[in-house]
Amino acid sequence: MSMTPDISNALKERVGELRSKWGWFVGLGIVMLIVGVIALGNLLAATVASVYLVGFMMLIAGGFQIAHAFGVKSWGGFILWLLGGLLYAVAGIIAFNNPLLASSVLTLLLAASLLASGAVRAWIGFKHWSNKGSGWIIAAALITALAGLVIAIGWPVNSLWVLGMFLSIDLIFQGWTCIALGMALKSGQKA
Repeated sequence: MSMTPDISNALKERVGELRSKWGWFVGLGIVMLIVGVIALGNLLAATVASVYLVGFMMLIAGGFQIAHAFGVKSWGGFILWLLGGLLYAVAGIIAFNNPLLASSVLTLLLAASLLASGAVRAWIGFKHWSNKGSGWIIAAALITALAGLVIAIGWPVNSLWVLGMFLSIDLIFQGWTCIALGMALKSGQKA
């Protein structure tokens, strides 16, 4: 299936516009790479920073949900909307007041999510065993589930550094991705 000429030309124009901005991608990538390496050097601080970010988002979401509850009183369920918003806000306050407790809870939730995600992907892979590539799905599922199991076994001690490690690794990979994209744009190659 090929793109129509209009879409292809529009895409080429957009990429052409981005080529002049290649330095911004490289600069952003370098900053993200440096911040990721610094975070990797102090995983506890990176964990606390990620907990504060989650807490801040929960406070904002809770505030909006509380306001939403008053805005849709006529729909019914006002108390449920209000309670949901209050729970978000309280969880955000707890994250700020006790980031180590919050990191412990978030780490346990991360382990459970990885285990569940791995199990579901493995089930999908086995269900489609006859299809090409299903072995890769199962392999990825087992690695995901194993990561969740390792985190769960090390919990709660590892909750001091696991979230910071995930944040650090994400920043490093995002940094390298931006640098690679910027360099590809500079050279005119496909990224």
